[in-house]
Amino acid sequence: MIAEITQGVKVSVETEYQPTYSSPSQFHYVFTYRITIENQSEFTIQLLRRHWHIYDAGFTPREVEGEGVVGQQPVLEPGQNHQYVSGCNLKSGIGKMVGTYQMERIVDGVKFEVVVPEFTMVAPLRLN
Repeated sequence: MIAEITQGVKVSVETEYQPTYSSPSQFHYVFTYRITIENQSEFTIQLLRRHWHIYDAGFTPREVEGEGVVGQQPVLEPGQNHQYVSGCNLKSGIGKMVGTYQMERIVDGVKFEVVVPEFTMVAPLRLN
């Protein structure tokens, strides 16, 4: 697991290759990632948006932006956390993602960016 803290918000990431949903012979590799967002600050915050950069070895990078995460814009009181699982398809079986969340402090409406640490996705068969 990797983690990074930005302005009192800790983001941790765990990845897992999904062989059941993958088809290497058709250049289709599926990964899931579990993200835990922990509010270690003294303020109540809300996650408003996400912004991802997805790198697939040998292919054009992709960029994804949108509201919330998996259809939610969670509000986190100090000490609370939010966890979700999402997925990513790669053509090469080797890649990485990095991104940010736009958060808002509820008390004063100040928006700020929280870094999602860069994480890698490697299909085990690509390690040989």
